[in-house]
Amino acid sequence: MIAQIRGRILEKHPNRVIVDVNGVGYDVFVPLSTFYVLGDAGTEMTLRTHTHVREDALALYGFATLVEQQLFERLIGVSGIGPRVALAVLSGIEPVELIRAIERGDIARLTAIPGVGKKTSERIVLELKDRLPRPQVAAVASGGDSPSGAPELRDDLLSALLNLGYHRPLAEKAVASAITMIPEGSFERTLKQALRELAK
Repeated sequence: MIAQIRGRILEKHPNRVIVDVNGVGYDVFVPLSTFYVLGDAGTEMTLRTHTHVREDALALYGFATLVEQQLFERLIGVSGIGPRVALAVLSGIEPVELIRAIERGDIARLTAIPGVGKKTSERIVLELKDRLPRPQVAAVASGGDSPSGAPELRDDLLSALLNLGYHRPLAEKAVASAITMIPEGSFERTLKQALRELAK
């Protein structure tokens, strides 16, 4: 199994990237949430990966964060959902919003994702409601509309990044940078900016 890829981006497309790892080009499928935080062609990057093996194919799926990978792996465990549909789900809704929609049983929000019908949405809620990444759910729930400069929000952002698997020094630096760039941003906007900082 290939669990992580670190290298230079050769090509970047909305649904896939080609990564040069010591002269070998890996074709990796990615959700839009990961695509948007990756740098341009030529930049160095690291992706968490899921290796999907079938009798006739071997495919790599890459993610910028641990929570994206965990959600992807839970989604493909839902009956009737394969890797392509799971990728479409993550491309059609932010991870934090997906967690909230599943927690609340918001079928309408899930059905609004392109390629996801009502029956699929109902299965996602039924099978994943009690199988969501717990620390991430807690971090999401703790986020509110408090101003970005407030100590509570800074702590919430740091907690969310630590729960996503980032080391504290890097997380603290990314949070400080994100708050500077978006001084009045909401929890979600500032978290998204912090993830962009970490992906640089």
